[in-house]
Amino acid sequence: MKTGWEQVLARYGQDLTMEPGGQTVQAFFQPLAEKSEQVPDEMTGIGWLDGRLWLYLGMMSLETGDTLRWQERRFQVRSCRPYCLGEQTVVFWAVLEEAKEAAS
Repeated sequence: MKTGWEQVLARYGQDLTMEPGGQTVQAFFQPLAEKSEQVPDEMTGIGWLDGRLWLYLGMMSLETGDTLRWQERRFQVRSCRPYCLGEQTVVFWAVLEEAKEAAS
């Protein structure tokens, strides 16, 4: 039987794909809110880089450096930790950043 959180994710969550491997993960995934509502960015030789951080709330634990794909964009995990009620893990909370492509 699914928990209430799993049911909410199944109905309203987004599909993300683990790389490599292609495993599908359902989670709430969105940019973290910024107090100033300005997108932190950085100018590089190839253009502007989006500096936003992204929030993941899901049932799968992620490791620092794991890569997820969402809507043809790649994201790397910066940190992940469980949130518990009593002794039971309810959800994993993670912060990701858009993966930067290696220069060729």
